[in-house]
Amino acid sequence: MPVPPNARGYENFSGVAGRTTADSTPEWSYPPSAPAGAPNIIVVLVDDMGFSDIGPFGSEIDTPTLDRLAADGLRLTNFHTTPLCSPSRAALLTGINSHRAGFGFVANADPGYPGLRLELADDVLTLPEILRANGYATYAVGKWHLVRDATLHPAAARDSWPTQRGFDRYYGSLEGLNSFYHPNQLVSDSSPVQVDEYPADYYLTDDYTERAIGYLKDLRAHDADKPFFLYFAHTAMHGPLQAKPADQAKYRGRYAEGWDRLRQSRFAAQLAQGLFPEGTQQKPRNTEPGYEAQEWDSLTPEQQSRFERYMEVYAGMVDSIDQSLGRIVETLERFGELDNTIIVFTSDNGGTAEGGPEGTRTYFAQFAQVDEPDWERDVPHDDELIGTAKLGVHYPRGWGQASNTPFRFYKGQTFAGGVRVPFILSWPKGLARAENDSGIRQEYVYATDLAPTLLELAGLQRPPVRNGLPAKDFDGVSAVEVLRDATAVSRHVEQYSEMTGHRGFYRDGWKLLALYEPERGIDNPHWQLFDVRTDPTELHDLSEQHPEKVAELAAAWDESAWHNTVFPLVTRQDLAKRRPEEARYGERVRILAGTPPLERYRSQRLIAYRDFTIAVELDGYRPGDEGVLVAHGDPLGGYLLYIEDNHLHFGYNAYGRYTTVEAGEIPTGSKHLTVSAIVRPHLRWDFTLGIDGVRAAHLPDQVQLVGMSPWTGISIGLDARGPVSWDLRDRHGVYRYTGTLHSVTYRPGAIGVDEETQRALDSEAELVAE
Repeated sequence: MPVPPNARGYENFSGVAGRTTADSTPEWSYPPSAPAGAPNIIVVLVDDMGFSDIGPFGSEIDTPTLDRLAADGLRLTNFHTTPLCSPSRAALLTGINSHRAGFGFVANADPGYPGLRLELADDVLTLPEILRANGYATYAVGKWHLVRDATLHPAAARDSWPTQRGFDRYYGSLEGLNSFYHPNQLVSDSSPVQVDEYPADYYLTDDYTERAIGYLKDLRAHDADKPFFLYFAHTAMHGPLQAKPADQAKYRGRYAEGWDRLRQSRFAAQLAQGLFPEGTQQKPRNTEPGYEAQEWDSLTPEQQSRFERYMEVYAGMVDSIDQSLGRIVETLERFGELDNTIIVFTSDNGGTAEGGPEGTRTYFAQFAQVDEPDWERDVPHDDELIGTAKLGVHYPRGWGQASNTPFRFYKGQTFAGGVRVPFILSWPKGLARAENDSGIRQEYVYATDLAPTLLELAGLQRPPVRNGLPAKDFDGVSAVEVLRDATAVSRHVEQYSEMTGHRGFYRDGWKLLALYEPERGIDNPHWQLFDVRTDPTELHDLSEQHPEKVAELAAAWDESAWHNTVFPLVTRQDLAKRRPEEARYGERVRILAGTPPLERYRSQRLIAYRDFTIAVELDGYRPGDEGVLVAHGDPLGGYLLYIEDNHLHFGYNAYGRYTTVEAGEIPTGSKHLTVSAIVRPHLRWDFTLGIDGVRAAHLPDQVQLVGMSPWTGISIGLDARGPVSWDLRDRHGVYRYTGTLHSVTYRPGAIGVDEETQRALDSEAELVAE
């Protein structure tokens, strides 16, 4: 008997449905499967690592795993990204230009324009979505940074979180940076990981590596054949710089000669390896105002000693990344799958100048870019603590230029130092080199080319739709011809770039570049022209000799900018603006005891640039009750209220400078304890402690925690994750409160509108662009 015409649910059933199984034929549906022999794909993306920081690109840092992959694989010496983290990640994972994908800036703003929506749009397909549709298992570990900071918390929509954008599993940090010893928040799949205290031997890169290897082992235990895509996005090398003691010690004394000589030795190694055409010149030390690097020999012995420590930490972190990749390669070898795995290793942008001319031992004080004459950007500490969990440091920009050898400028600018990065690709089974092939490719390739290139190498197709919407087309083009043939010419013949007013346009070997100069205005660039076929380091400005080429490329930049939703151009002050709905993050909130630590951005909005009161509600204090009542922050800045020896204490960590005030003995039965902060001029707070409505102590004239500080969110009844006070942590651990704590209520006041506060607010966008 045929299925009646009004029956439902049989429309797509190709078997036979009778009244019983005796007169029926079953039919099964199957998920998509990858083509037989499809390669595994691993993309390792490092953060803020310059062109010369690994052995195959001229570095003295030990990178044996990368040396091995490069020796048998390919090195792209003319690979370009965008100047900043989130835009490069969007371009790489979508094959679409960053503004058109919605990421014309990092995910720490929300100015309200199409190219700056800072969430992946519904019609933007990601590489993992494409690969999953082709039968791949898809995993991501590490830094994501494709979620607006206002939507990092667990109550937010997760539309742009990794598992909603094509990854089967995810473990890492949604933030753009993090502590390597005390991450403020980690996410597993789509939920924050609830951890109060990290193990004593914890290190973030190792944690990522363990999770990545675990995913692969889990897959192979259940399916021996399914190909996988692993996206390993390191939080390193973004500041704050912190290295494991053994890795840092390995480089002790290696950088005593300074950055000027390091640049010379690295450039000599690059030329010896054939990475640049004969006659290439190195950029002299940057001397442009605001970008200048000091001459090493002009520094005092004390400065040299401290500055070389910073670079020892950096080198140890690069070494750690290579160790991580070595463990993954070893796992592939144990599976017998190394030969049929495509491994890509690259960086999201060039080395950074965010440490300023002298570096810092107090990362968030420097990173905030506060324009105050007496603002202390580098709080003194014992140099023996550099690189440890107790400090968050960053190197001076002289090391940043050394990282970018042989190029000009840094992360954030459109010149080569900001956008030209190392790129290694290995696939022994599919891209074996001819005997006379050096494996070096000097053709122009851009971040958007990676997705179409990987799909062509794997023989996969891109779905035409996403969630029922026509998917945006790729802007990138496949570079497979360049990979397979050392004489092939790149099909990526032109490319715009733009970041906070810095501009660039590449076409057929010509590059038009402009630094943003505030005195000229956002839409009045001072163009420089370079023939990068003969001048890859962009040293010789030809704009006066070829005004017609300047006009041609400037017009092309303008047309491309409109096509990719670059307009309107925004200044860093524009980027400080937020959607009006965020005002609710500054409303009163009552947090019950037992609530997991709050997310960083949500916590900051309760105190940033404003008066605030913290009200603690106890069941009734009993002598002997002790522990932390509320804590907000970590070793890099924060505050906490605690009871010890029947006395109330308030501890304040001003970017590493710790101060305490004692409010005296707490009367038995006390129920209400308060901390009140009043904004004072020059970005200061006055703090007052109260017990049952009676003023008990005063701590005046404390530096405000601004920018991205406090980094760790609010915790109730303990000092979770990174300690605000190392002394208290050493004595009591996280120091859980032993009495009955009902709640902690934050009552934020209005944001201050004085001149200093406005300048600080304006600098919040600037800090993430450095």
